[in-house]
Amino acid sequence: MNSLGIYISVPFCRAKCTYCNFASGVSSVKAHEQYVTRVCGEIRSLRRRLGDAAIPDLVDSIYLGGGTPSVLAAALVGELARTLRQEFAVSPDAEITLECAPGQLDDSSLEAMLAFGVNRISFGVQSLVDREAAATGRFHTREVVLRDLERVRSAGVRKLSIDLIAGMPYQTPASWQESLEVLAATAVDHASIYMLEIDEDSRLGRELLAGGSRYAAQTVPSEEVTADLYESAITALGANGLRQYEISNFARVGSESRHNLKYWRREPYLGFGLDAHSMVRTRNGGGLRFCTTAVLDEYLRGDDLAGPLQEVRELGASEELEEAWFLGLRLRAGVAWHDLAAEFGSERVENFRPVVRELCQLELLTDEQGVVRLTRRGLLFSNDVFARFLEVEEPALQMQ
Repeated sequence: MNSLGIYISVPFCRAKCTYCNFASGVSSVKAHEQYVTRVCGEIRSLRRRLGDAAIPDLVDSIYLGGGTPSVLAAALVGELARTLRQEFAVSPDAEITLECAPGQLDDSSLEAMLAFGVNRISFGVQSLVDREAAATGRFHTREVVLRDLERVRSAGVRKLSIDLIAGMPYQTPASWQESLEVLAATAVDHASIYMLEIDEDSRLGRELLAGGSRYAAQTVPSEEVTADLYESAITALGANGLRQYEISNFARVGSESRHNLKYWRREPYLGFGLDAHSMVRTRNGGGLRFCTTAVLDEYLRGDDLAGPLQEVRELGASEELEEAWFLGLRLRAGVAWHDLAAEFGSERVENFRPVVRELCQLELLTDEQGVVRLTRRGLLFSNDVFARFLEVEEPALQMQ
């Protein structure tokens, strides 16, 4: 049986960034304490709540995300660590990742995280140009980022990642290149590049949709320029040894995120805390997906100490096959016809031949030597590509 990944959501920040559309925000220390108590209750009651699910015994990846997990007091971090190790067998070589905002990991927090077992840190930098970072409510400067990288390396953490966002306010091709050059000079072994999401779930997104000027919205690059920035990052990072292995992720060989690969490979993982998602197998082999509420007050005041599960559902074969396509295509390794046929049967998989041919003609996919992959153009229109695979659902359902 596969090993297990665990994600712990810590939805607390010192301030809410203008572009952020996550279920996170500023809360009191008391809320932090209540929250950790709830999360620990979730962890302890998991097997009882899931009943017939097949939970792997061995955990080989843990991801502390958010939010900014380093805002938790050391005692609360210790409580999470103790509870996890009481309920799960954590591999000695487990990848344990901390998501962190630059300038928000003081010495006591770093010490607590090292005691937790953190051996990988992902810094949410977003821009290495000070004006751009400040425009979105980030507290750090480039100097702070570089100092933090040196601090954690000196503390023994060598696996490091930097996130950047293409399409930030005031960003230009020249300033983007500056960020990429500074990132490369840090010699981190992993980077994530995201394109700015414009939706109603963030203050900046709402302002852009309304055509307003707050939050420096008028300086946000166009979608076309943002796409060019993303493509230039693929080239620049690749030239510096950071190979693109997923739509938004780049790494030196052997430094890919073990935890995140579980999502795209459909391997089992459990999420604890606010708006956390999980995927495990039932004992008959079916996929089981569920999540928790995205409303903090609802999560904290639930009657069940363990916290309510939301949208618990067992996936049918057609849903699993669709997921195998659109999650697998996120990876640059692509999707192999042979592997799909071995898991789902050749007849069912053949339903997807016409849509693959169509998308190849549109130069969004390639189908070579039995492996289907997104093209450079397909990377930019990946959501449209994935939607086409969902449209093949009806013929597959008729064959069940």
